[in-house]
Amino acid sequence: MKKYIFIFLLLFSLGINAQNISGQAYYESKTTVDMEAFGGGNREMSEEMKKAVAQMMKSALEKTYILTFNQYESIYKEQETLDAGPVNPGFKMMMSSYTPGAQYKNLKTGQIVEENEFFGKQFLVTDTIQTLDWQTTNESKQIGQYIAFKATAIKKVDPNDYSMARPKKKDEKATTEVKKDSAQPQDPMDMIEIPEEILVTAWFTPQIPVSNGPGEFAGLPGLILELNVYRTTLLCSKIVMNPKDSEKIEPPKKGKEVTRAEYVKIVKEKTDEIRENFRGGGNGRRGGFGG
Repeated sequence: MKKYIFIFLLLFSLGINAQNISGQAYYESKTTVDMEAFGGGNREMSEEMKKAVAQMMKSALEKTYILTFNQYESIYKEQETLDAGPVNPGFKMMMSSYTPGAQYKNLKTGQIVEENEFFGKQFLVTDTIQTLDWQTTNESKQIGQYIAFKATAIKKVDPNDYSMARPKKKDEKATTEVKKDSAQPQDPMDMIEIPEEILVTAWFTPQIPVSNGPGEFAGLPGLILELNVYRTTLLCSKIVMNPKDSEKIEPPKKGKEVTRAEYVKIVKEKTDEIRENFRGGGNGRRGGFGG
């Protein structure tokens, strides 16, 4: 029965004049963090520290985003709010390197342009929309007033994307070596690892026939209403169709223009520099970018 519902909605959506479609979709992000996994080694994390880190993660990752879209274009931005609480500057900098500002997508040209601020410098990152091999299913559920269908895909992860970081599995040999020299500062980055690929689950609705979604995600026969990426879930909480007043959809223009590969290289080099400073007790060169 669900198969026929999916086919009916798909045929119904094809009959809609998508050229006249425009709207705004609001997404709430939620990220789960297993703080127990960060214990172990010669430096157990106290309960007080776990709570502090969990609060920082919540402030940095749990936000509201707005996707303003038409048939082929979209602009995706964080909704501006007052900060919920203080966030460690270093932690905020590291997370923001892979939590971009305004993101523009053009489905017709396959282009994505996004604003990124990293270590006090603004970048304008250009790239092509990553094509995922979506596997659609007949599984459906109701999201608000829309019927949404499930689709899954495997996404390769950039090795420097710290928003995907997870606690590294305990290595008894490595733990013993650390204990031998407890005076040596332990690099926090040695405690985490980045998965090579992750499973992405999307719920899309053919009732809104635009092949778009939050962030860099697109390519399904309907607007993505819910997205599960690793530990983060983006859930559409409100949709305003054909609003009278909405933001103009155009690529952002603020920042130094770089390609995705160039930006990844910049982030890696600066991250490596910070780690060297940490290992050297803070005696290395600090500061922002030159020039």
